[in-house]
Amino acid sequence: METAKRNRYRKKRYTVPILIIAVLVVFRLCLPYIVKNYVNRVLADIPGYYGQVKDIDISLIRGAYVIDSLYLNTVDGNSEVPFLNLGVTDISVEWKSLLKGKIVSEIEIARPQFIYVFEDQQTDSLAEAHVNDWTKALTDIVPIDINNLKINDGKAAFVQLTADPSIDLYLNHINLTATNLRNVIRNGRELPSIIHATANSIGNGQVNLDGKMDLVKEIPDMDISFSLENASVTALNDFTNYYAGIDFAEGNFNLYSEIAIADGFLTGYIKPLLKDSKLLEKEDTFFEKLWEGFVGFFKFVLKNQGNNTLATKVPIEGDLNAVKSKVWPTVFNIFKNAWISAYKGTVDDEVTFEDAANQGKSDKEKPNRKKFGEKRN
Repeated sequence: METAKRNRYRKKRYTVPILIIAVLVVFRLCLPYIVKNYVNRVLADIPGYYGQVKDIDISLIRGAYVIDSLYLNTVDGNSEVPFLNLGVTDISVEWKSLLKGKIVSEIEIARPQFIYVFEDQQTDSLAEAHVNDWTKALTDIVPIDINNLKINDGKAAFVQLTADPSIDLYLNHINLTATNLRNVIRNGRELPSIIHATANSIGNGQVNLDGKMDLVKEIPDMDISFSLENASVTALNDFTNYYAGIDFAEGNFNLYSEIAIADGFLTGYIKPLLKDSKLLEKEDTFFEKLWEGFVGFFKFVLKNQGNNTLATKVPIEGDLNAVKSKVWPTVFNIFKNAWISAYKGTVDDEVTFEDAANQGKSDKEKPNRKKFGEKRN
């Protein structure tokens, strides 16, 4: 009798751990399918959008999961328009931040693609697809806050299919790193997060973006510089012909900008520069020739004759409820480039975070300044 009890006890002692292990193994095998079904439900329920994932792989040891081919399309009646495809996305716990008492994640995305359809060709159903809906849905897929983000070989396209021929303004080979987004490491810096990005534009231009940010604030602070250099302007002919009725035979297009935001106040500039440009001669109607002659005249009058550049500088500033460009300084800067001094083909490095902070403080002293979020008369 006593021997039989011991045998039963031994069987129970081994049976319970074996059952627990078996349950864990089954749960581990089913976990990717559980997560995949959850993600697919989230993507399918976004108003104005529909999306799915191809596969999800989970690594418990690394504290990570990999999403394969997540796509999101805008829904237009019974058809879908491609919008977002994230390729391969690796989401993992940032272990080194645990030592600092922070539970955050890091994300690496390979070959993502983003396609934006110009609003003037969107139907009412597409207009109902709000940015907040899809960004919140994608954020919900990541269980913890993102601290580091890396994008490899991405593409962004801005298209207008109703134009003839269709317009496709794109950036290829986008590589981006953004670190310390959740301020895990602060060290007293006002702008603790760092962002750097490069890309190739339409017309084989070189794109660079560098900046510092503080995204933890409700209205993020930032100090960003951007440059697009040596893009062939002939690649923009579909765009310029559709909106201005002109085509270029040759020339280079450049764009420089600096933007700073502090406490909801923005200051900066946008500086487009067209160099060595020449309009394309073609058979046109009388009114088309008149318009091209008008454009050619002002192109001659407004360009700098010394280095054959046509440029202007558009200052922008204001609170985030009413960011506006300054008209008269823009006109003055056109003539300044033409007859006084040509703008340098570079970021001017003259806008800083302190500029936005100081101007923001000055603006707050004005009695009629509205706080962010308040309606204006």
